[in-house]
Amino acid sequence: MVPSLSAGGEHFPVVIVGGGQAGLAVSWFLKRAGIAHVVLERDTVTHTWADARWDTFCLVTPNWQCRLPGYHYDGADPDGFMVRKEIVEWLAGYVASFDPPVREHTAVQSVRPSEGGGFEVQTASGRIGAGQVVVATGGYHRPATPRLAERLPAHVAQHHSTQYRNPESLPDGPVLVVGTGQSGAQIAEDLLLAGRDVHLAVGNAPRFARRYRGRDVIAWMQDTGHYDKPVTDKPVEERTQDKTNHYVTGRDGGRDIDLRAFALQGMTLHGRLVDISDGAVNFAGDLERSLDAADDVYNGINALIDEHIRANGIEAGSPSRYQPVWRPHGYRGSRLPVDGLGAVVWATGFTRDYRWLHAPVFDGAGHPQHVRGVTPVPGLFFVGLPWLHTWGSGRFAGIERDAAHVARQLVRAAPAPRATAR
Repeated sequence: MVPSLSAGGEHFPVVIVGGGQAGLAVSWFLKRAGIAHVVLERDTVTHTWADARWDTFCLVTPNWQCRLPGYHYDGADPDGFMVRKEIVEWLAGYVASFDPPVREHTAVQSVRPSEGGGFEVQTASGRIGAGQVVVATGGYHRPATPRLAERLPAHVAQHHSTQYRNPESLPDGPVLVVGTGQSGAQIAEDLLLAGRDVHLAVGNAPRFARRYRGRDVIAWMQDTGHYDKPVTDKPVEERTQDKTNHYVTGRDGGRDIDLRAFALQGMTLHGRLVDISDGAVNFAGDLERSLDAADDVYNGINALIDEHIRANGIEAGSPSRYQPVWRPHGYRGSRLPVDGLGAVVWATGFTRDYRWLHAPVFDGAGHPQHVRGVTPVPGLFFVGLPWLHTWGSGRFAGIERDAAHVARQLVRAAPAPRATAR
């Protein structure tokens, strides 16, 4: 049974919420199977890449990992890293390749199960009935900025990493970057290369080498099968969507990001930000511990590659181990006066926002519960989440496989080949 709708309402066998690469991938499979559906996108399909990334942004995964259903990267630089403009063009090319039924600028206000089966999807334009719903909004919804930010004086410009564009867009004066995940580390480098006075609050993010023993580390790890391991094979403590990503960069053909080297080049490293009071930003004394922990992960990943090379008799370059090029000797915490501080860039991640989804599928931390995107609520699915199934689930590398699995479930249950207007 389908939801009861007012005159002029619509019903689709499948409604996909979110028109990014994950939603488009599911749409490709449904269109090939002849299942009528609609993709509802609150902005545009390329919005995140075009409008929420800085000017020098580029992928940190090689171009050969850019794979969507029916559309794999086939450019001249498979081992390179597409910059922002190229990513937007590549994704726009995907849309043009199969003409998905996307409705841009159509924000979904609520989704709820309907009595008798199916779902009711409320948008600003009206209600839509759905036999099944795919949530493809990704895992990063609302930029997270700590409440500590309210203590900064008005003269200090504040930007979340999604708002940062380039060094010239920030006012004069020292810039504090908070957070050392992928965005924070790369933005700090962007500012340093521009000659800005950069302060970096170092968190607990790990790192890995860009290349090791003659190849990109991601290529080695792909060969080991590491990226194909399902999340259920990982230790329980590692099965989280909130874990900070390793920092590295694809800039200028790809290289390591070494915060210690940044310090030698003039960047001021601090420990974790703990307070803003008495006219200063205050940092914890854990800087050396955080740097050592990141390097331990770096060396640990290389050791896994060493074992793979040894076990398979592969000829490769000589093994090595990273040795710190700088240490914060005697660091016990620090204070950065806010007088004269020009700007703060908060690279502090995102929070989930599923307030619009009214279905009993969430745990106590707000994570949707599912097995490979299939939830306990019949007809409700997720795709595009970090670690939905494997490491690649939230990236171009794994979306094709995840979308294919979810689409198979949708095709089995879809009752009609075409949409009907009411």
